[in-house]
Amino acid sequence: MAASERDRQLEVVEICAGAGGQTLGLERAGFRHRVAVELDENAANTLRRNLHEVLGYGEQEAADTVAIGDVADPTTWKPDEHKGVDLLAGGVPCPPFSIAGKQLGANDERDLFAWAVELCGEIQPKALLLENVRGLSANRFTAYRQHVLDRLHEYGYIGDWKLLHANEFGVSQLRPRFVLVALKREFAEYFEWPTPCEEEPPTVGELLEDLMASRGWEEDQVAEWVKKANDIAPTIVGGSKKHGGADLGPTRAKRAWADLGVDAMGVADDAPKKGWRAPEGVPGPKLTTAMVARIQGWHDIEPPQGSHSAADGEFRWRFHGRKTSVYRQIGNAFPPPVAKALGAAIGKAIRQEGARQTLVENSDRVLDPVYKLLRGFDRPLTVDQIIEKLAKKGTLLEQPDVERRLNHLGHDFVVKMTPRSNGAIAYSLGEFRAFTGQDDHQRHDLFTLHRAKIS
Repeated sequence: MAASERDRQLEVVEICAGAGGQTLGLERAGFRHRVAVELDENAANTLRRNLHEVLGYGEQEAADTVAIGDVADPTTWKPDEHKGVDLLAGGVPCPPFSIAGKQLGANDERDLFAWAVELCGEIQPKALLLENVRGLSANRFTAYRQHVLDRLHEYGYIGDWKLLHANEFGVSQLRPRFVLVALKREFAEYFEWPTPCEEEPPTVGELLEDLMASRGWEEDQVAEWVKKANDIAPTIVGGSKKHGGADLGPTRAKRAWADLGVDAMGVADDAPKKGWRAPEGVPGPKLTTAMVARIQGWHDIEPPQGSHSAADGEFRWRFHGRKTSVYRQIGNAFPPPVAKALGAAIGKAIRQEGARQTLVENSDRVLDPVYKLLRGFDRPLTVDQIIEKLAKKGTLLEQPDVERRLNHLGHDFVVKMTPRSNGAIAYSLGEFRAFTGQDDHQRHDLFTLHRAKIS
């Protein structure tokens, strides 16, 4: 690669950008945003404001960079204008894969993962980065993931999945995220997953001590709380507009917060003031949105020189909207330090820096052997035939496992069942149910119907 090409500013198109957790991390890793697309107006306004005030974009430039609306609607933005961009990135909606939800996958109108893969094929970036919840790594979605890797290979990419833990990158939170990175072959040879930090992140108490004391809560009370909040946080749960106001998660998470001396039944407007004491049965104070943002890792990256937030020496990513909206923006974000680490690794690969790696040909990787067999076969197969043919390939599966995989396949793909004369059922694999841009897909009607509750 020529020196001029290596030294140029890398550019990114970001979809489902939210309030800018991934945006900030990628900017800090050396990427400049061509466009950032976001559905929620409050989150988009947060992004516009901070592109200008924190990241140094001109006011009009920031406004032009953020597109508000459905990312799959051609009137919102024009993908054709960004062909060959360095990176396509996004945190597509989590509920289709979340263990806390129904795991509808391809049948959820919020699922944009498969659509994003087709978008990658359309605009042909050098690299693709998509992140989602841990649920996408479950056995339920092996065929879905297999389809994604196979489709990317058809478009000229080598992709890989990895479960990353935010606390391994300095974030004081147990936040696993399932990440897909795919690169064109000439860049994939240089990609290495980022290395976790050697140091442990600060505890919740250490991280939030100054904020807890900011409104006069007595020093001894703060010190006692810091001592109790002696571990990192459970996963911050942003939730969706389909659910109620801001709180820190389901019952299990609330118990974990209580062990840290935090009341997880809501989010406070302010830190405790002088004389505050926890009511009977309440484990401690509630967190404010500023505290939650710090736990998400927004505090960890220094502002650029000349930015508005650098004036008083404190980094501030300012959020637009009411408390519940702000909490949701923060809770649904990709932690900036993790995005920065991934962005740096991808940027290094695009610049073809470092040692070249021996590539594993991911098109041959088998995540779901039943899917691969049926996809490559031109006639229906019974369970016994599936077991026999897989055994010849060296994959030994029992009948219950094959039936379970067929059941999972039926959620995300059309599975055709043909009765045989002996009473057995033969199976063949039909179309992928997910929205990939089809004009007649049910996603359009469902999205319109539920638009006010989608976040």
